Amino acid sequence: QIKTQFGFDHNQITLGNGSNDLLEIFARAFVSEKDSVIYSQHAFAVYALVTQAINAEAIEVPAKGFSHHLEAMAAAVKDNTKLIFIANPNNPTGTWFEEAEFEAFMQKVPANVIVVLDEAYVEYFPEKFNSLKFLKQYPNLIVSRTLSKCYGLAALRVGFALASVEVTDYLNRIRQPFNVNHLAMVAAVAALKDEAFIEKSREVNKAGMAQLEAGFKALGLNYVPSHANFILVDVQADPAETFNKLLKEGVIVRPVGIPNHLRVSIGTEAENAKFLAALGKVLGLEAKA
Repeated sequence: QIKTQFGFDHNQITLGNGSNDLLEIFARAFVSEKDSVIYSQHAFAVYALVTQAINAEAIEVPAKGFSHHLEAMAAAVKDNTKLIFIANPNNPTGTWFEEAEFEAFMQKVPANVIVVLDEAYVEYFPEKFNSLKFLKQYPNLIVSRTLSKCYGLAALRVGFALASVEVTDYLNRIRQPFNVNHLAMVAAVAALKDEAFIEKSREVNKAGMAQLEAGFKALGLNYVPSHANFILVDVQADPAETFNKLLKEGVIVRPVGIPNHLRVSIGTEAENAKFLAALGKVLGLEAKA
């Protein structure tokens, strides 16, 4: 179904037990202890974890606001750099970059450095970025996707990577042969075909995002515009303390290591309303009409 839907042959597809599994496969396939890995500040925590697991050198490039500083990331490449992790949209900030920025970045990265474009959330706003057209142009590019988010199969653990034939060959040498079980693959095929469900996921997410943005504005709180299924809000308070207070109100959010900020997943209309009411209560803020 991936071949049919995305137009790539089997020898360009690597399956993962979720995209987390793939991120580790990428690192183990191309990076040794003598090498370095580049990723951004305020990026997905697993990039640092897989780098640490290999005992490779980690190069964390300061973010540009809450976004990837792609120009600085390209400039950070050293002789021993083997891998660069970038995410679009980014987790946990929800920020994104445009095609022109990405292409300028790829043109600066040496051809012997693997670039992983992590697109776990790309389906929520697919009109913003078409990465797949760059795969023929850049043989050192890997596009990583998952069915855990917009497709709703998180517990079944199905991810896939698209790359050149040569890169895919290396990845499948590292990949465990039965890393994705049969039931998960059956569900994945059904999910990929279910365009109505994907469209509904997008609609619910966009409506929920608008609801939270309006709620934050009413409470006088700043937030980072997001193209994912979550949003980063400045609670103007200690994140851990606010998290615990919200927990007592029956609401679970996520501190992500960014001062004063919490990451909030988009829920149903009722869930979002409960969260906003709880947030106002624990912060001592009154919503303004």
